[in-house]
Amino acid sequence: MAERGEYTLNEILSQPSTWSETLKDFKSRRKDIKELLRDQQIDRLIFAGCGSTHYLSMTAAALFQTLTSVPSHAYPASELVLFPDMVFAPGGRTLLVAISRSGETTETVEAINKFRTLMDGLVIGITCYGDHSVAKQADLSLVAEAAHEDSVAQTRSFSNMAIMTQAMAGELAKNSQIPMLERLPDLGQKLINSYRKLAQEIGSNSEIERFVFLGGGELYGIACEAMLKMKEMSLSYSEAFHTLEFRHGPMSMVNNRTLIVGLLSDNGLRQEVAVLKQMQEMGAHILAITEENIIPDLGDKKNVIHLKSGMAAWPRTILYLPILQLIAYYRAMSRGQNPDRPANLSSVVRLDSLEC
Repeated sequence: MAERGEYTLNEILSQPSTWSETLKDFKSRRKDIKELLRDQQIDRLIFAGCGSTHYLSMTAAALFQTLTSVPSHAYPASELVLFPDMVFAPGGRTLLVAISRSGETTETVEAINKFRTLMDGLVIGITCYGDHSVAKQADLSLVAEAAHEDSVAQTRSFSNMAIMTQAMAGELAKNSQIPMLERLPDLGQKLINSYRKLAQEIGSNSEIERFVFLGGGELYGIACEAMLKMKEMSLSYSEAFHTLEFRHGPMSMVNNRTLIVGLLSDNGLRQEVAVLKQMQEMGAHILAITEENIIPDLGDKKNVIHLKSGMAAWPRTILYLPILQLIAYYRAMSRGQNPDRPANLSSVVRLDSLEC
């Protein structure tokens, strides 16, 4: 019988090696992607998922619109089924990207069906199981086989499917930095080696009662996923906000038992650092995650995680997440929770049909 938290820890720590496999899998499908989209005028992209994969959709939509200039939107899959008039715009050609770890989540499967009924467009599925419903119903599927998990909470499945979306965005945009994705496994391993102890210290700190994750652009989806991991694994109070939005009401919750985690971007760096400094002055604990040579003046080197990727913003996106997953894991372990089996949750959400 597995020890408490054994699966989750292994799945977090093994991410860099699985990223290598996923990038190989993507390369094997590059020709198929080009063939599918050849002579296709894509006027809009819709990304759909549930829970973690909804947050992944948010990051993917931001990346795609930034890199390709094609209008891209993310929705919970249930919105496509229950509120199609809000989601599906008439005219033009739409590409639906349906993301599901299991490939069997009811809302996501039914979202594909609704899309087929109402829209003239293609479906790409991103999943970890090539023989399940999402992959079977899609016109093309990208499958991260190496990311299978025993835990309920998604960790390596999220990051591997995220890398699939990063690679696809870079490929469709013909971005010159797409070869940089090959460096992610080594960079991810170095980050884990360098900051695992810090993650344990933060996660085990009983003085912290509230966790707030801040990010903008493509990093907002990553901040939301970090928030969800903290809630799922450790049952801790945890929220996520766009960085500058935090000043508009939510900062009333800040006290000396709050940890504010800032996922710092290149474009918004000065303003985002100002938010962190303000929260620090209000008594909060601070953790900043940022690129090399960008050193926020937060008073303590332990307050900063340097990615040191040497990459542009889009290919390094997933590097912000593994240390935050570890903080959630250590928080759960310090509180006597089992992060492998969070309360009230299951790996696959299956419902009766959403259709009336």
